[in-house]
Order: sequence, then C-alpha cells, then structure tokens
Amino acid sequence: MIKVNIGGVPEHFNLAWYLTLKNGEYKSEGINLRWHDYHGGTGAMCKGLRSGDIDLAVILTEGIVKDIIDGNPSKIVQTFVQSPLVWGIHTAGHSEFKTVDELRGKRVAISRYGSGSHLMAYVNAKNEGWDLEKDLKFEVIKNLDGAVEGLTNNVADYFMWEKFTTKPLVDDGTFNRVGTCPTPWPCFVIAVRNEFLENNETDVKTILDIINGTTEEFKDIPSIDRTIANRYDQQLEDVQEWLSITEWSQELIDEKTLSAVQNQLLDLDIIPEKWAYDKLTKIL
Repeated sequence: MIKVNIGGVPEHFNLAWYLTLKNGEYKSEGINLRWHDYHGGTGAMCKGLRSGDIDLAVILTEGIVKDIIDGNPSKIVQTFVQSPLVWGIHTAGHSEFKTVDELRGKRVAISRYGSGSHLMAYVNAKNEGWDLEKDLKFEVIKNLDGAVEGLTNNVADYFMWEKFTTKPLVDDGTFNRVGTCPTPWPCFVIAVRNEFLENNETDVKTILDIINGTTEEFKDIPSIDRTIANRYDQQLEDVQEWLSITEWSQELIDEKTLSAVQNQLLDLDIIPEKWAYDKLTKIL
C-alpha cells in the first residue's frame, strides 16, 4: 500500500476529502492517503510541496501559480472548486475603520508572503484604485488565530480571509466585515509534486476519480448543510448560502482561464513573467 500525503485548509470546502477518507475509499484501492491540515494556508502548503512534506495540495489557484513560477517543482492537475472564493475584508471589532476606503495605506495582516491573503490584498488594492507600492503595508500573522490576535492588539489594521470561515468571528464581534473581494478566477486547484507525479501517476488518477465521485454529488448528500454547520461551527443559513454559490469541478483548469490568472498576477507585479500552459499543468 502506497502512502500519500495531502494538504489542505481545515475548512468546509474540503469536507469531501474527510468523507472519502472516513469511508476508506482510498485504502480499498491500495492507497494510504494521509490528510494534513494547513492552518497557515497556501503559503504553508507551497512550502510543504517544495520540501516533500506533502505530495498533493488542495490550494488557492493564484498562490500555486505564483509559486510554480517562483520555482516550486509541482503541476496543477485539476480544478477543485470552480466558483470564486469570496474574501471578507475584516477589521477588529473595536476598530475605528468602518469602510474599505478608510483602509488605504493601512497595515494588512497576511498569513505569509505568497499566501492568498497576501496576493488578494493586491487584487483588492487594484480594485480600489490604490497605489500598490505606497498603499500596502504587510504584517505577517501566520494564520487565522494570529489574525485575531494581531487585529485585536493593533498589530495590523485589516485582514482578508474567506468570508464564511470568518463569519462566526464577525457574529461574536471579534471582527467587523467592512467589505468583500471575490477572486476573478476558480479558487481551488489540486497540485502535485513533479517527482511524485512522475512515479505515481496512476495513483494520482485514482485519488482524483474517488474525490470527483463525491464532489459531483456533494450537494445531494442528505442533510449536508447541517453536517457542515455542526462540523465547522457555522450558522445553517450561512452554510446554505455558501452551498448555493459554490461549484466543484472535476476538470483541469483551461488554458484561457489560466492565462487570465497570469495576466492579473503579472499586472500586479506578483509574477515576473507568464508561463506556457503545459509548464504549469499536467493533463492526466
């Protein structure tokens, strides 16, 4: 039985992985798939792929594209979530800042450089017409818990994270959500280390077949909204709204979309150049 390490954020997007693991679907195919929670998000997973701590990652599209171009020896093999990620823009509950416009030039908390919270700060700044050099100041806070501490203790002024994940913190007054910023592309892809992919392509295909079988029918699972609400401490109506706007994918991100992602990252000076489609992806 082959051991395979996979990483992802411990959020509702990845419940399908938990369900397939719980059902023993990978072991029945001779694969010992081990899930690793990455509370630090995309930047931490990029580091895990580079070091070989994980073989696969369910990772933000913009983050892995940037890191592959920066030298991460991995390839995108599939889109996992086709719909955009809706990022909430948050200030501390006691903050004087009540609108996005007031955050121009203020300190933004990011989990780490190269993370989604870092890259989306640029996307939001561009959307707002801010100066990308002068109006963005970064404070590294590692993860969501670090953001709570950082904003509460005035280490940083605002923080961007997926809006449904942070909703309980908005509900209890820890954060104010002053705005949202959706990604202009499909939000999550599945990436694999090149070395692992070259030696275990059949196993990767099997893993994708299993997870795709669950995501295709995910919304039809009886009481899935209640399961998510209970497991992730969410309000039922929030989960139902999230399910209504979220679409999974069983296909590889297409060339046109990946080119658009790179155009945006290039325009924001996040990547130095565009890469060919086949240097970023692997068709299985």
